[in-house]
Amino acid sequence: MKVTLDLPDDLAADLRQFEHDFVAIVAAGLREVKAPAGSQFHGLVQVLEKLAELPTPQEVLELRPSASLQARITELLDKNRGIGLSPAEAAEWQRYETVEHLVRIAKARALAKLDAA
Repeated sequence: MKVTLDLPDDLAADLRQFEHDFVAIVAAGLREVKAPAGSQFHGLVQVLEKLAELPTPQEVLELRPSASLQARITELLDKNRGIGLSPAEAAEWQRYETVEHLVRIAKARALAKLDAA
């Protein structure tokens, strides 16, 4: 199927460098748009909910990924080392990295609070 789009000049300029990836970009965008709410953080909801509860410093330090989340992370790491990640998987990995960064900050602050006590 052939599709013609009218895009703002700045967006068109940005897209030119990805001309060979148009199909993958549109497919990834459609997956994001069609995905049920909250699915972007599948497996991470439990971690985010725990942090939203304002846990004690000790509870923050004990925070670990569920077995299913750890399995998915391992799967993505192995695939990245091998054949590489699809655009959707790369986006998923980026979300995991973002949440991991937040958890590390929370753990560092929790440890500082425990050391100060």
